[in-house]
Amino acid sequence: MKRIGARRVGFLRIVLCAVAAAGVVVTGPAAAHAAPNPSKIEDQIDEQWNKLEPVIEEYNDVHSKLKELKKQQKELAATLAPLQKKVDAAMVQVRGLAVDAYIQGPPSAMNAMLVTGSPTGLVDKLTLLDQIASRQEASITEVAKLRDKYAADKADVDKMAAEIAVRDKDLSAKKTTIEAKVEELQDLRIEAYGSATVSKSGLKIGPCPVDYTNDRGGRAAQKACDLIGKPYVFGAEGPSSYDCSGLTKEAWGSVGVSLYHYTKTQWSTTKSVSRSELQPGDLIFYGSDLHHVSIYVGGGMMVHAPHTGDYVRMAKIESPGSIAGYRRPA
Repeated sequence: MKRIGARRVGFLRIVLCAVAAAGVVVTGPAAAHAAPNPSKIEDQIDEQWNKLEPVIEEYNDVHSKLKELKKQQKELAATLAPLQKKVDAAMVQVRGLAVDAYIQGPPSAMNAMLVTGSPTGLVDKLTLLDQIASRQEASITEVAKLRDKYAADKADVDKMAAEIAVRDKDLSAKKTTIEAKVEELQDLRIEAYGSATVSKSGLKIGPCPVDYTNDRGGRAAQKACDLIGKPYVFGAEGPSSYDCSGLTKEAWGSVGVSLYHYTKTQWSTTKSVSRSELQPGDLIFYGSDLHHVSIYVGGGMMVHAPHTGDYVRMAKIESPGSIAGYRRPA
């Protein structure tokens, strides 16, 4: 979906109000080279950005899941370690009892199995342990069952983490490729306009929030206002840079409301409101694919992290393009 016009106001601050004249390179016969056409460059940047932002949001979803799975891996590993120690200690004790039984009476196949056995399959052998030390069976069984349960859980998590890591790497590569294309177009823009700098002037175009309410939404809106001027970085959720859903996540997180770093999940986990019901802190989503989100600050204004090369800024709520809907975090 094309997102040009007012949304690009911030992104186009570098425009100097006039198109640079065509350059002329002389190597023998004169050869004229037309300067990049600014309008066509903007169209190309819009096209590339509209491909990139949905990929960024998908990456945010996958990368957040990967981080959560890695956290689970560490927790399960930490839980397994002491359980394994208990099983190992129990096996040492059982082997000692088996040796005692051997000394006190003739050996048997059961004694040999216990002395040479391993923790693997320990639960299956517990019926035989009763002949040596029935009072050990219950405690060893429970520990072994717990160990096997957590080991199975960890195996599942390890498998999921490996699969998601592949997807995470693939999406990261796609982002890198598309963003490189955007940078190439930025170079053309610089050639056309003669400036490599995006001005930070006009990031706050009035009181922010426009309407202050001393509730969680109002305070979330205030947090977003406080972040104006921070640079856009894809996949970032602070504290020094943000992308669109990273900004809304940070704003609402500051008042104790957890939002997932992914536009579609932020949409599905919040309540629908109408435009007439908008209050500071409400979220505004853009595009049929929900590729962009901003936070309402009152007076028909919002704060958002627009795109690569820009900064968190205020803008009119219509400026990024077609509005998909309005949502309110619980």
